[in-house]
Amino acid sequence: MTTGDDSGRGLSISVPAGLDGVRLDRAVALLTGRSRSEVTALVAEGRVLVDGSAERRRSAPLRTGSLLVVPPAPEVAVGVQPEPAVAFDVVLADEDVIVVDKPWDLVVHPGAARREGTLVAGILARFPEVGRLGALGDPDRPGIVHRLDRGTSGLLVVARSPRAFASLSEQLRRHEATRRYAALVHGRLEHHRGLIDAPMSRSSRRPTRMRVAAGGRDARTGYEVVARFEDPLPSTLLTVALETGRTHQVRVHMAAIGHPVVGDRAYGGGRGASGGLPAGRFFLHAYELGFDHPADGRRVSVRAPIPDDLAALIGEVPALG
Repeated sequence: MTTGDDSGRGLSISVPAGLDGVRLDRAVALLTGRSRSEVTALVAEGRVLVDGSAERRRSAPLRTGSLLVVPPAPEVAVGVQPEPAVAFDVVLADEDVIVVDKPWDLVVHPGAARREGTLVAGILARFPEVGRLGALGDPDRPGIVHRLDRGTSGLLVVARSPRAFASLSEQLRRHEATRRYAALVHGRLEHHRGLIDAPMSRSSRRPTRMRVAAGGRDARTGYEVVARFEDPLPSTLLTVALETGRTHQVRVHMAAIGHPVVGDRAYGGGRGASGGLPAGRFFLHAYELGFDHPADGRRVSVRAPIPDDLAALIGEVPALG
């Protein structure tokens, strides 16, 4: 019996003579049209059968006449429609990961305030296979393992394969992935470097806001001073490293120590409203991202320069650590 196609349905086939001796992962990729990374994950999970037994060796050679069975891809009802018009830069892309440089005014995924024009919609237009990863989590957020606020620009990694989704999620959970930001904050910080260790929880009065609160979830933000400015306003440029990844963490922590991010109207009060940035934009840019590649464990480190709209506030941009 021979059934199957390249649209994600299952496959049950007697191995033809033309595939005799071909390694399992290559043959399955050829027969199903799935990516090699997806096939590798299926084999590792023992979901590919050869003559009725799970074959976990992706390099195992096939033999003519063997019965090869591959399960169907999960049906995923993704609530996001691809939108080719969504603009963003792809910094790195391979079979497992996509690293993008997100513009400041782009929302990462659909939410109560916005359903269309999101980064996810743009990702699905360029990389439609990411939609299948909705089965591993929220269908509205396929491939998304971390986020950036709308007003924050910079680097974000998106999973493109099941093994990447699992690996990146675990690296973030274990704080093995590194995320560093450039932040311009109001005033002059007393110390050249520091660590803000203050738990956070959602505000009971304004559910869309976060706050520092005893009994909240652990939240730690390290910072180091890069440069200080007096004109056009007294401010300090920092590099900021996240040890945890709470919603609005950098913004909440900097405001809590009296140095809100420039342009942050939500947490900065009157001080956050200055800087000449458009409404919704604040001086926060994810300039460095590091993680272990899900395929081979090699360390990947990517940087994105401070965008022009932020650089215009400080003139010549100093070298970031």
